[in-house]
Amino acid sequence: MSKNLNKKFSFIRLLCAFGIAIAVSVAIIFAVSKEPITAITNLFLGPLQSKRHFFDVFASSVPLMFTGLALGMVFKSGNFSMISDACLYMGGVVTAALAINIALPAGVHPVVIMLVAAVVGGIIGSIPALLKVYFKTNELVTSLMLNYVFFFLGLYIVTTFLADRQAGTFASLKYQATASLGILIPGTKFHVGYLIAIGVVIALYLLMFKTKFGYEVRISGSNPEFAKYSGINTSKVIILTQVIAGAVAGLGGSVEQLAMYQRFNWQDAPSYAWDGVIIAILSGNNPKLVPFTAFFLAYIRVGADLMSRRADVQNELVAIIQAVLILFVTAERFMAGWKQRQEAKKALEGEA
Repeated sequence: MSKNLNKKFSFIRLLCAFGIAIAVSVAIIFAVSKEPITAITNLFLGPLQSKRHFFDVFASSVPLMFTGLALGMVFKSGNFSMISDACLYMGGVVTAALAINIALPAGVHPVVIMLVAAVVGGIIGSIPALLKVYFKTNELVTSLMLNYVFFFLGLYIVTTFLADRQAGTFASLKYQATASLGILIPGTKFHVGYLIAIGVVIALYLLMFKTKFGYEVRISGSNPEFAKYSGINTSKVIILTQVIAGAVAGLGGSVEQLAMYQRFNWQDAPSYAWDGVIIAILSGNNPKLVPFTAFFLAYIRVGADLMSRRADVQNELVAIIQAVLILFVTAERFMAGWKQRQEAKKALEGEA
């Protein structure tokens, strides 16, 4: 099948999956709600009803973009490490420590913090890769276990060294004003971190599709045996890929803290890695599509929150939409008959 036909099939298949997910969600709303029109209106149009809500979507999409980029890169290399949650959380902890204890000029302060958080994320991200390369362990298992290790380590660090004893709840001391990332549009949460995320999207796209290393990552992920026989050092690819992915996730945790919070209060384990899985799958592990898939997921979440406040349907409906999307996007037989007919038609046209 030609490359153009393959892209066309993937696009139409994705659109159909979105259509089915929306149709299922609408059907559920009509089944359970006493005011279905109000619920549907707020779910799909609520974020467009005010400037604040619309730009909340962009702000909410930032951590989704970082974890989607990190997971997409790991999956592209043929690995399944989920350590990005630990990288993101510890990136946030490191950010809190430096934002509280280090005094630097405005502008320099957040840059230094983000760089250190990225380094810490890269180090943490390398652990499952090193265990896989040198001890043949399963990176999915080790990464999921290490997520809890680093989560409780982060809690210990914040509770012991950074906690505000006067806060009355789990929270660190307040960050210094010089550490904050600025708001781009007053009256909204749309912040500089979104531009940083877009910069990372561009950098990873160039890395993955315009460099020798990106070619090695793609070949190692699609055909590891061929990669080995062609002289590619697959062990190096595995380690470097997960270091870069960990650095991206660590940077994401730092950006989220500096832009959205004045103190560290992440008391629960983050679940952005699972959001990253959804983003990576919907984007086909292609960095340039991550902003759009992250925007869609953030949009329906903001809409669902508005729906739960203004109507009688809970925002857990988003989980159903996500599940239906993943089901149809990952189902190999979904629209396979249409694909075969298109291939046959193309072949007959070529013989004519």
